[in-house]
Amino acid sequence: MSLIRAENIRFVYGEGTPFEKVALDDLSFEINEGELIGIIGHTGSGKSTLVQLLNGLLKPTSGKIYLNDKNIWENPKKIRNIRFKVGMVFQYPEYQLFEETVYKDIAFGPKNMGMTDEDIDKAVRSAAGFVGLRDDQLDNSPFDLSGGEKRRAAIAGVIAMDPDVLILDEPAAGLDPLGRDALLSQIVDYHKTRNNTVLLVSHSMEDIARIADRILVMSKGRKYMLDSTRNVFSKGRELETIGLRVPQITKIMMMLRDRGMNVDPTALTVERGFNEIVNYLS
Repeated sequence: MSLIRAENIRFVYGEGTPFEKVALDDLSFEINEGELIGIIGHTGSGKSTLVQLLNGLLKPTSGKIYLNDKNIWENPKKIRNIRFKVGMVFQYPEYQLFEETVYKDIAFGPKNMGMTDEDIDKAVRSAAGFVGLRDDQLDNSPFDLSGGEKRRAAIAGVIAMDPDVLILDEPAAGLDPLGRDALLSQIVDYHKTRNNTVLLVSHSMEDIARIADRILVMSKGRKYMLDSTRNVFSKGRELETIGLRVPQITKIMMMLRDRGMNVDPTALTVERGFNEIVNYLS
């Protein structure tokens, strides 16, 4: 079932000025309920503009965006409600922390939604648990947390609103490998448990390959491709023409295949690639 539908979206920064720049042009696509979608594209391809449009932070210059078959800008006075339904986690979200305690920071969104104190408490503790924060950390200042914990607290603040759609813009940027793996695992667990729709913007092809059901590929403000993760990364040479690459293990498997080894050139993980090579050698 289609949850998000974009129809002929166009967005222009500084329209009518000497600094006019077309960020998105004639962009159309559909995202189904319960999918985990990866969004990739070269810098300047329109990824960040797109997710801000989906969240209602920006309004299309032309075209329409539908959530559950309703135009999100049909009533501009109610656009605030869309931001509760389409939760947005910006890049380096820890810079958005501002409250006295971790608890108050996570509770900020639910409180603005008008939840009761009891429901707020349940939402805060549930969201904190999802991202791996302990109850005893909730009374601490968010600025006393480690870098990775700050990131998780900021994400918990969006999760606590229980949005229909969760958008994460480069959520693992700047984290060490262990922190990155832990955060991605938490995103996957959240998706499986809540069964909602997750959109993940990332420059890491490895991260996208690991967790995405489908991938939206952006290029020069347009949809270049929207397909299953395997099908997208099977077109590695085509992706290279727009400044993207396939996961390193996939590139290795493609090279081995080109040299005559009967292995799957679309292996997306190191484990799958290792098994393919072992099977070939045996």
